[in-house]
Amino acid sequence: MAHRIDNAANIEDLRMLAKRRLPRAFFEFLDRGTEDEVALANNRTALQRIQLNARVLVDVTHRSQHTELFGKRQEMPVIISPTGVAGLLWYDGEVALARAAAAAGIPFSLATTSVAALEDIAERAGGRLWYQVYMWPERKLSYEMIDRARAAGCEALILTVDGAVSPNREYNTRNGYTAPFRFTTRNVADVLMHPRWMLGTLGRYLVDGGMPEFKNYPKEVREKVTSRKIERRTLINNQSLNWEDVKELRRVWKGPLIIKGIMNAADARIAASHGADAVLVSNHGGRNLDAAPAPIEVLPEIVDAIAKSVPVLVDSGFRRGSDVIKALALGASAVLIGRGTLYGTAAAGEPGARRALQIYRTEIDRVMGLMGCCAVSELGPHSVRLSQG
Repeated sequence: MAHRIDNAANIEDLRMLAKRRLPRAFFEFLDRGTEDEVALANNRTALQRIQLNARVLVDVTHRSQHTELFGKRQEMPVIISPTGVAGLLWYDGEVALARAAAAAGIPFSLATTSVAALEDIAERAGGRLWYQVYMWPERKLSYEMIDRARAAGCEALILTVDGAVSPNREYNTRNGYTAPFRFTTRNVADVLMHPRWMLGTLGRYLVDGGMPEFKNYPKEVREKVTSRKIERRTLINNQSLNWEDVKELRRVWKGPLIIKGIMNAADARIAASHGADAVLVSNHGGRNLDAAPAPIEVLPEIVDAIAKSVPVLVDSGFRRGSDVIKALALGASAVLIGRGTLYGTAAAGEPGARRALQIYRTEIDRVMGLMGCCAVSELGPHSVRLSQG
């Protein structure tokens, strides 16, 4: 497998390795969007429509892609996005991904729905740890987790706000990827056809104490992924979440606070006025509202609205280093990567995640050189051409 990972030339190669190793239910949960997957496809199409303007006869001998966010240097303009599936794709997958991020000199964001405890990741992975939180209908449960994040040394808190109701991911229902996980003849047969995942991931969890559980849920609602109790205990879709919650969260959390799921300038201004230290422009990777625009399409208007007061981050659809460059040129302070590094983790654990980040680093460096650019700070709207096609 090490040989295959080293031969992966791009993120799509890692995606195909992950597809071969994972049972269908897990790969489709990672790879797909929602409903007709219009938003999923548009995330890529919108990025591909943007062209880069190159300058020539520029000395690019000394290039650096380091940047600074919240007063701290990071070696690449990317951050690992909070995704709750890494530990189901690979045994201890969150730890593997966090270690890869630490080695790359970038922050790692841990999702509420991860199976590795944030304290365990802080102890075993090192590096810079951010924590993503949902506000539960019973607010005190969320504040318990925020207290844990603070005690574990998490630098920043990400509040996800674009999931008031559950999205319509029909493939999950067909595949039995529900809460709790539903065993069917088809998905059991599929697991048996993927022995590397069955033995290397599921088997290791069973030997090591049984089915994984959501260890970053409050203790009152924590259950294993196959428990019948989990359906009524995983109420992270909060229909009553509002700006007063952001105001209260700002009061209790003193570190950087990032609002994830902002998709228009009006909400970005409100977030900034309520004390957000950054906004994350995101359509959840095309996994929630299928008619949503691509984040890269709304990024310029949000940057124009608030970038002078707070940083603007962006995610969803970034598969190439050139995609990252495009976002930086349009005003993003950094890009959060989700699926790209998960494909590497699913294919080969920590070495796979490191390979994914190496691919992004190499592509970003190459594109900067071809553009006549030596530093991230040199990028701007002049660096891109917005195609009308």
